[in-house]
Amino acid sequence: MEPSTDTLASQIDPQKVPRHVAVIMDGNGRWAKKKGNSRIFGHKNGVEAVRQTVEAAAELGVRYLTLYAFSTENWNRPALEVSALMSLLMEAIGQEMDKLMRNQIRLLTIGDTEALPDNVRSKLRAAIEKTSANQGMRLVLALSYSARWELAQAARAIALKASQGLLDPERVDQRTVEEHLATAGMPDPELMIRTSGERRVSNFLLWQLAYAELAFVDKLWPDFRKEDFHAALLDYQGRERRFGLTSEQLEKKA
Repeated sequence: MEPSTDTLASQIDPQKVPRHVAVIMDGNGRWAKKKGNSRIFGHKNGVEAVRQTVEAAAELGVRYLTLYAFSTENWNRPALEVSALMSLLMEAIGQEMDKLMRNQIRLLTIGDTEALPDNVRSKLRAAIEKTSANQGMRLVLALSYSARWELAQAARAIALKASQGLLDPERVDQRTVEEHLATAGMPDPELMIRTSGERRVSNFLLWQLAYAELAFVDKLWPDFRKEDFHAALLDYQGRERRFGLTSEQLEKKA
Protein backbone atom coordinates (compact mmCIF):
# COMPACT_ATOMS: atom_id res chain seq x y z
CA MET A 1 0.00 0.00 0.00
CA GLU A 2 1.41 3.37 -1.06
CA PRO A 3 1.74 6.18 1.50
CA SER A 4 -0.98 8.80 1.32
CA THR A 5 -0.31 12.16 -0.26
CA ASP A 6 -0.68 13.89 3.12
CA THR A 7 1.86 11.56 4.75
CA LEU A 8 4.46 12.16 2.06
CA ALA A 9 3.87 15.91 1.90
CA SER A 10 4.29 16.22 5.67
CA GLN A 11 7.78 14.68 5.42
CA ILE A 12 9.03 17.30 2.94
CA ASP A 13 11.31 19.97 4.42
CA PRO A 14 9.87 23.32 3.22
CA GLN A 15 13.34 24.87 3.53
CA LYS A 16 14.77 22.41 1.00
CA VAL A 17 12.11 22.55 -1.70
CA PRO A 18 13.80 23.07 -5.10
CA ARG A 19 13.14 26.45 -6.65
CA HIS A 20 12.84 24.94 -10.12
CA VAL A 21 11.55 21.49 -11.08
CA ALA A 22 11.50 20.28 -14.69
CA VAL A 23 9.34 17.39 -15.87
CA ILE A 24 9.46 15.19 -18.98
CA MET A 25 5.86 13.95 -19.26
CA ASP A 26 6.44 10.62 -20.97
CA GLY A 27 4.27 7.56 -21.56
CA ASN A 28 0.91 8.82 -22.85
CA GLY A 29 1.08 6.66 -25.97
CA ARG A 30 2.10 3.48 -24.16
CA TRP A 31 -0.59 4.06 -21.52
CA ALA A 32 -3.24 4.31 -24.24
CA LYS A 33 -1.90 1.27 -26.11
CA LYS A 34 -2.10 -0.84 -22.95
CA LYS A 35 -5.77 0.06 -22.77
CA GLY A 36 -6.40 -0.64 -26.44
CA ASN A 37 -6.89 2.99 -27.37
CA SER A 38 -5.23 5.58 -29.60
CA ARG A 39 -2.31 7.76 -28.55
CA ILE A 40 -4.68 10.73 -28.52
CA PHE A 41 -6.66 9.01 -25.76
CA GLY A 42 -3.44 8.88 -23.74
CA HIS A 43 -2.73 12.57 -24.24
CA LYS A 44 -6.24 13.47 -23.06
CA ASN A 45 -5.81 11.41 -19.93
CA GLY A 46 -2.43 13.00 -19.27
CA VAL A 47 -4.14 16.33 -18.52
CA GLU A 48 -5.10 15.19 -15.00
CA ALA A 49 -1.44 14.37 -14.29
CA VAL A 50 -0.52 17.90 -15.38
CA ARG A 51 -3.20 19.35 -13.11
CA GLN A 52 -2.04 17.37 -10.08
CA THR A 53 1.63 18.13 -10.71
CA VAL A 54 0.99 21.87 -11.00
CA GLU A 55 -1.09 21.84 -7.81
CA ALA A 56 1.51 19.83 -5.89
CA ALA A 57 4.37 22.08 -6.98
CA ALA A 58 2.50 25.28 -6.15
CA GLU A 59 1.37 23.97 -2.74
CA LEU A 60 4.96 23.11 -1.79
CA GLY A 61 6.38 26.48 -2.83
CA VAL A 62 8.21 25.52 -6.02
CA ARG A 63 8.91 28.80 -7.84
CA TYR A 64 9.36 27.44 -11.38
CA LEU A 65 7.80 24.32 -12.89
CA THR A 66 8.84 23.55 -16.47
CA LEU A 67 6.86 20.93 -18.38
CA TYR A 68 8.21 19.41 -21.59
CA ALA A 69 4.92 19.60 -23.48
CA PHE A 70 5.95 19.39 -27.15
CA SER A 71 9.42 18.96 -28.63
CA THR A 72 10.66 20.10 -32.04
CA GLU A 73 10.90 16.40 -32.92
CA ASN A 74 7.20 15.92 -32.13
CA TRP A 75 6.33 17.78 -35.35
CA ASN A 76 7.34 14.54 -37.11
CA ARG A 77 4.48 12.62 -35.51
CA PRO A 78 1.32 11.80 -37.52
CA ALA A 79 -0.57 14.96 -38.50
CA LEU A 80 -3.72 13.81 -36.69
CA GLU A 81 -1.85 13.38 -33.42
CA VAL A 82 -0.14 16.77 -33.74
CA SER A 83 -3.47 18.44 -34.49
CA ALA A 84 -5.07 16.73 -31.49
CA LEU A 85 -2.22 17.84 -29.23
CA MET A 86 -2.63 21.45 -30.35
CA SER A 87 -6.39 21.31 -29.75
CA LEU A 88 -5.85 19.72 -26.35
CA LEU A 89 -3.37 22.45 -25.42
CA MET A 90 -5.86 25.20 -26.26
CA GLU A 91 -8.64 23.41 -24.42
CA ALA A 92 -6.50 22.91 -21.31
CA ILE A 93 -5.43 26.55 -21.21
CA GLY A 94 -9.05 27.66 -21.41
CA GLN A 95 -10.21 25.24 -18.72
CA GLU A 96 -7.39 26.01 -16.29
CA MET A 97 -7.25 29.80 -16.64
CA ASP A 98 -9.50 30.53 -13.64
CA LYS A 99 -7.39 28.23 -11.47
CA LEU A 100 -4.16 29.85 -12.66
CA MET A 101 -5.52 33.28 -11.75
CA ARG A 102 -6.94 32.13 -8.41
CA ASN A 103 -3.59 30.61 -7.42
CA GLN A 104 -1.52 33.51 -8.78
CA ILE A 105 0.33 31.21 -11.21
CA ARG A 106 2.10 32.94 -14.08
CA LEU A 107 2.25 31.17 -17.45
CA LEU A 108 5.42 31.33 -19.56
CA THR A 109 6.72 29.45 -22.59
CA ILE A 110 10.09 28.48 -24.01
CA GLY A 111 10.68 27.15 -27.50
CA ASP A 112 10.06 28.05 -31.12
CA THR A 113 6.50 29.20 -30.53
CA GLU A 114 6.43 30.92 -33.94
CA ALA A 115 6.17 27.41 -35.39
CA LEU A 116 2.85 26.84 -33.59
CA PRO A 117 -0.45 27.27 -35.46
CA ASP A 118 -1.77 30.85 -35.40
CA ASN A 119 -4.78 30.02 -33.22
CA VAL A 120 -2.62 28.25 -30.64
CA ARG A 121 -0.06 31.04 -30.60
CA SER A 122 -2.81 33.63 -30.15
CA LYS A 123 -4.38 31.71 -27.25
CA LEU A 124 -0.99 31.30 -25.60
CA ARG A 125 -0.15 35.00 -25.91
CA ALA A 126 -3.49 35.94 -24.39
CA ALA A 127 -2.96 33.55 -21.47
CA ILE A 128 0.60 34.77 -20.89
CA GLU A 129 -0.60 38.37 -20.90
CA LYS A 130 -3.53 37.66 -18.57
CA THR A 131 -1.30 35.95 -15.99
CA SER A 132 1.66 38.33 -16.36
CA ALA A 133 1.03 40.15 -13.07
CA ASN A 134 0.61 36.96 -11.02
CA GLN A 135 3.19 36.65 -8.25
CA GLY A 136 3.04 32.91 -7.53
CA MET A 137 4.71 29.97 -9.24
CA ARG A 138 5.91 30.30 -12.83
CA LEU A 139 4.49 27.52 -14.98
CA VAL A 140 6.78 27.20 -18.00
CA LEU A 141 5.55 25.22 -21.00
CA ALA A 142 8.32 23.96 -23.30
CA LEU A 143 6.56 24.02 -26.68
CA SER A 144 8.23 23.29 -30.00
CA TYR A 145 11.36 23.13 -27.89
CA SER A 146 14.61 21.24 -27.99
CA ALA A 147 17.86 22.00 -26.21
CA ARG A 148 19.90 21.81 -29.42
CA TRP A 149 17.53 24.32 -31.04
CA GLU A 150 17.93 26.57 -27.99
CA LEU A 151 21.73 26.37 -27.99
CA ALA A 152 21.87 27.05 -31.73
CA GLN A 153 19.63 30.10 -31.24
CA ALA A 154 21.88 31.36 -28.45
CA ALA A 155 25.03 30.84 -30.55
CA ARG A 156 23.43 32.67 -33.47
CA ALA A 157 22.42 35.63 -31.31
CA ILE A 158 25.88 35.87 -29.74
CA ALA A 159 27.59 35.64 -33.13
CA LEU A 160 25.34 38.36 -34.53
CA LYS A 161 26.15 40.73 -31.66
CA ALA A 162 29.85 40.02 -32.08
CA SER A 163 29.67 40.72 -35.83
CA GLN A 164 27.94 44.03 -35.10
CA GLY A 165 30.60 45.05 -32.62
CA LEU A 166 28.16 44.87 -29.71
CA LEU A 167 29.98 42.01 -28.00
CA ASP A 168 33.68 41.25 -27.62
CA PRO A 169 34.22 37.55 -28.56
CA GLU A 170 37.03 37.38 -25.99
CA ARG A 171 34.51 38.17 -23.26
CA VAL A 172 32.02 35.44 -24.12
CA ASP A 173 31.68 33.18 -21.08
CA GLN A 174 29.08 30.97 -19.39
CA ARG A 175 27.07 33.97 -18.25
CA THR A 176 26.93 35.26 -21.83
CA VAL A 177 25.48 31.96 -23.01
CA GLU A 178 22.96 31.84 -20.14
CA GLU A 179 21.76 35.36 -20.97
CA HIS A 180 20.88 34.20 -24.50
CA LEU A 181 19.07 31.00 -23.57
CA ALA A 182 15.29 30.71 -23.63
CA THR A 183 15.42 30.38 -19.84
CA ALA A 184 17.36 33.62 -19.28
CA GLY A 185 16.44 35.03 -15.87
CA MET A 186 15.25 31.68 -14.50
CA PRO A 187 17.20 29.56 -12.00
CA ASP A 188 18.46 26.24 -13.34
CA PRO A 189 16.32 23.23 -12.37
CA GLU A 190 17.55 21.48 -9.25
CA LEU A 191 15.38 18.46 -10.01
CA MET A 192 14.26 16.85 -13.26
CA ILE A 193 11.55 14.18 -13.18
CA ARG A 194 10.86 11.83 -16.07
CA THR A 195 8.03 9.32 -16.11
CA SER A 196 7.56 6.02 -18.01
CA GLY A 197 10.77 4.35 -16.85
CA GLU A 198 12.91 5.82 -19.64
CA ARG A 199 16.29 7.03 -18.38
CA ARG A 200 17.41 9.81 -20.68
CA VAL A 201 16.90 13.58 -20.98
CA SER A 202 15.77 13.58 -24.63
CA ASN A 203 17.15 16.92 -25.77
CA PHE A 204 15.60 18.77 -22.82
CA LEU A 205 17.38 21.67 -21.07
CA LEU A 206 20.83 20.20 -21.73
CA TRP A 207 22.69 23.30 -20.48
CA GLN A 208 20.40 23.94 -17.52
CA LEU A 209 20.40 20.34 -16.24
CA ALA A 210 24.19 20.27 -15.78
CA TYR A 211 23.92 19.86 -12.00
CA ALA A 212 20.27 18.84 -11.62
CA GLU A 213 19.26 15.75 -9.71
CA LEU A 214 17.47 13.28 -11.99
CA ALA A 215 14.45 11.26 -10.87
CA PHE A 216 13.17 8.49 -13.15
CA VAL A 217 9.67 7.26 -12.30
CA ASP A 218 8.37 3.98 -13.71
CA LYS A 219 4.74 5.13 -13.89
CA LEU A 220 3.41 6.23 -17.26
CA TRP A 221 2.46 9.91 -17.31
CA PRO A 222 -1.36 9.56 -17.12
CA ASP A 223 -0.92 7.61 -13.85
CA PHE A 224 1.36 10.24 -12.24
CA ARG A 225 -0.23 11.88 -9.18
CA LYS A 226 0.59 14.28 -6.34
CA GLU A 227 2.05 11.53 -4.17
CA ASP A 228 4.50 10.67 -6.97
CA PHE A 229 5.64 14.29 -7.12
CA HIS A 230 5.98 14.32 -3.33
CA ALA A 231 7.99 11.09 -3.43
CA ALA A 232 10.37 12.57 -6.02
CA LEU A 233 10.93 15.64 -3.84
CA LEU A 234 11.55 13.50 -0.76
CA ASP A 235 14.12 11.47 -2.68
CA TYR A 236 15.73 14.72 -3.89
CA GLN A 237 15.96 16.03 -0.33
CA GLY A 238 17.78 12.89 0.72
CA ARG A 239 20.57 13.37 -1.79
CA GLU A 240 23.86 15.18 -1.24
CA ARG A 241 24.39 17.87 -3.87
CA ARG A 242 28.14 18.44 -4.17
CA PHE A 243 28.55 20.51 -7.37
CA GLY A 244 32.00 18.99 -7.95
CA LEU A 245 33.12 19.33 -4.31
CA THR A 246 33.78 16.53 -1.82
CA SER A 247 31.49 15.74 1.10
CA GLU A 248 34.19 17.04 3.45
CA GLN A 249 34.34 20.37 1.62
CA LEU A 250 30.58 20.73 1.87
CA GLU A 251 30.71 20.08 5.61
CA LYS A 252 33.29 22.85 6.05
CA LYS A 253 31.13 25.28 4.06
CA ALA A 254 28.01 24.45 6.09
